[in-house]
Amino acid sequence: MIILGLTGSIGMGKTTASDSFRRFGIPVHNADWAAHDMMRKGGEAVRSMAAMFPAAICKGGVDRQIIAQEVFADAKALDRVEEILHPLVRLRERRFLNHCARQCRSMVVLDVPLLFETNGERRCDGVITVSAPKIVQRQRVMGRPGMSLERFHAILARQLSDEEKRKRSDFIVLTGIGRHFSFLQIQKIVRLTKRWKGKHWPQGQIIKGLE
Repeated sequence: MIILGLTGSIGMGKTTASDSFRRFGIPVHNADWAAHDMMRKGGEAVRSMAAMFPAAICKGGVDRQIIAQEVFADAKALDRVEEILHPLVRLRERRFLNHCARQCRSMVVLDVPLLFETNGERRCDGVITVSAPKIVQRQRVMGRPGMSLERFHAILARQLSDEEKRKRSDFIVLTGIGRHFSFLQIQKIVRLTKRWKGKHWPQGQIIKGLE
């Protein structure tokens, strides 16, 4: 089973790229969505987050806006949040891969914003970085609710630069020209990588305990 890592800095267009892979019938695991889901009521991370940030618990779930305010004011708080979330997200990822192996899928995509920052490229057969001009990135990010220029720069400071991610990737998808152009690039990537042989999670391999 071929595992492709999909990454890119904030505002580069990863969500659109993920949707394009799904259009080709390729399963995508989104690390951000998994983290958000496990902070909802009944989620795996709620109890640990409640112990750390009791004021952030609302209606049985975690108020992510309050968490964002906490980590923006205290960089060490973000490290503590990541210590809780990252292992849980990785567990979900392994369950996703296990499920896809059971279905005999030939290719999957791991959408991980901090793929290189967490050495996640080591568990992938190939890496795709989604990129756009800085002015386009800034326009996209600054249009998000609650975003400020200061917060934007703080997020970028914790990520590898776009230039470094592009340098370390097997493929680059440019998203600043238009969705159709990006889609055609992804179509080409799918066509090329289908010829590869997966090395990290062979097709049909099942790991007990992850069913």
